[in-house]
Amino acid sequence: MNAMTAENLRSAFGGESQAHMRYRVWAKKAEEEGFKNVATLFRAISYAEEVHASNHFEALKDEKGDFLVASGSGFGLGTTSENLQAAADGEMFEVEQMYPAYKAVAEMQGEKLAARFMHYALEAEKTHAELYLKAKDSVDEGKDFNIDSVHVCEICGYTTIDEAPDVCPVCGAKIEKFKAFSE
Repeated sequence: MNAMTAENLRSAFGGESQAHMRYRVWAKKAEEEGFKNVATLFRAISYAEEVHASNHFEALKDEKGDFLVASGSGFGLGTTSENLQAAADGEMFEVEQMYPAYKAVAEMQGEKLAARFMHYALEAEKTHAELYLKAKDSVDEGKDFNIDSVHVCEICGYTTIDEAPDVCPVCGAKIEKFKAFSE
């Protein structure tokens, strides 16, 4: 694998792994503040970030050894509203800057699997940012996010509320590949 694509995959793996754990912590905070549906959203998207990290790790399967992994990551435990904003900001960084650049490098270097997994993450992160901002609007009004369930594609991390689609709009997986999260 080309060195730059491998480095980008390691960075993305680190960032997604940290987002996975950060969202789990923020889910507990949301629950403590009485926002059970927001907690469910954080847990579901935490799982989606795990899907992304796993995909990146799979693309790196032939890369062996120890590496310093540099990745951007937000830290801190704020209110649920602050945590939702931080989550949305992190997702938008990935959508607007990180994944477009990483995907372009992978495509330029002919790394098809890496490019596919970067595409999956890029498209899924768009939905994550949108959901976090909608949830923040509810929390800022003093209400929980009005959802029944959250569904995450186990292949690409695409996330949707209330009902899973028959076919994932990002990767084409069937409805059976969606994992449901509810209170």
